Amino acid sequence: MAAAAGDVCGAVPGSRAGAGAGAAAAAAAEARFISSAKGKGLFATKNIRKGETVFVEKPVVSSQFLWNALYNYRACDHCLRALETAEENAQRLLGKSSLVLPHPEQCSIRKDLHQQCPRCQVTYCSAECRQAALEQYHHVLCLGPSRDDPTHPLNKLQEAWRNMHYPPETSSIMLMARMVATIKQAKDKEWWIKTFSQFCNKTANEEEEIVHKLLGDKFKGQLELLRLLFTEALYDEHLSRWFTPEGFRSLFALVGTNGQGIGTSSLSQWVHACDALDLPMLQREELDAFIDQLYKDIEKESGEFLNCEGSGLYVLQSCCNHSCIPNAETSFPENNFLLHLTALEDIEAGEEICISYLDCCQRERSRHSRNKILRENYLFTCSCPKCLAQADDADLTSDEEEEGEGETDDAELEDEMTDV
Repeated sequence: MAAAAGDVCGAVPGSRAGAGAGAAAAAAAEARFISSAKGKGLFATKNIRKGETVFVEKPVVSSQFLWNALYNYRACDHCLRALETAEENAQRLLGKSSLVLPHPEQCSIRKDLHQQCPRCQVTYCSAECRQAALEQYHHVLCLGPSRDDPTHPLNKLQEAWRNMHYPPETSSIMLMARMVATIKQAKDKEWWIKTFSQFCNKTANEEEEIVHKLLGDKFKGQLELLRLLFTEALYDEHLSRWFTPEGFRSLFALVGTNGQGIGTSSLSQWVHACDALDLPMLQREELDAFIDQLYKDIEKESGEFLNCEGSGLYVLQSCCNHSCIPNAETSFPENNFLLHLTALEDIEAGEEICISYLDCCQRERSRHSRNKILRENYLFTCSCPKCLAQADDADLTSDEEEEGEGETDDAELEDEMTDV
């Protein structure tokens, strides 16, 4: 299972390159089978110190969120690197085209390297990314001159998904589409099918009678519409099971429970670069004050939606189990889809490496509230040390949480597709 939310290696045509790319760099950790109920886990193979990078991993497949792209969060169509300069990024988020950022030389965006697909004009951060996408999946998914044709099967599929899955987004139907396209283009199709089968794809936890909230009866109609559109756009005989009602539910569950959120930002990269500048005290104070005020103003204008956002499937990271007191965390410091797993504390050889599937605010909620989120999205009840220590707490949320959970089910049906 996985948590909800630089330079790129190209893949060889129809080959296995790019799958599980983090494995070679993961000498500090290995996946081990734990039990039939818990599945796999990730364990340290040596002592790891706090702050140390455990591994860096490239996703098997990834995709930007559809609403995120529609609202002009410009990212490389392959690696999700932000394409705007830091100044352009800040101007858009602030709604102020006259804004000028100091120290523009600290922006890492190289527009001279950007390239487009000559047929459909989707943009990539480099020739390497354009080639990697073409060789892995884009040959199948390229819309060519039909990019703006609403009747094209892929456009119909994306529009249906957007109508079911409003921001804040947590997944994309195009992640599933790229899985299918990858296998369609591959010479060794069975190898890729086996690679994707490594990810947990349970639609329900039979032992605890938990069903993923998007696979329950109330969403049957929406899922069936998606399945029919998915089939029209992408059907392949090698993957016929994925297009059946049961197989599509499993594929949906695979993406929902394993998809790792990815966030990139040229503005954030610029801020980190500015933080590293060796400046006189007065200039440092002025720059810090400018950045603090900039983020306050952006929050008023754009709220929490600051990054180019998407999700990906990572072989090693997906083996990390959840803890409400994690000893590691994921991040994307290279401003692309390369995932860095970093130790939050010292981890001893043989110790399990756990991340949190919950964000910081969710982790501060009651045990009852935390497990409600985990059951609905990841199909398990947490038994980490924090949850065990709070086992005798009443199964109640705070007043604020009760107010939020007290809304009628009918009012929530439209929006619940946002929480894969």
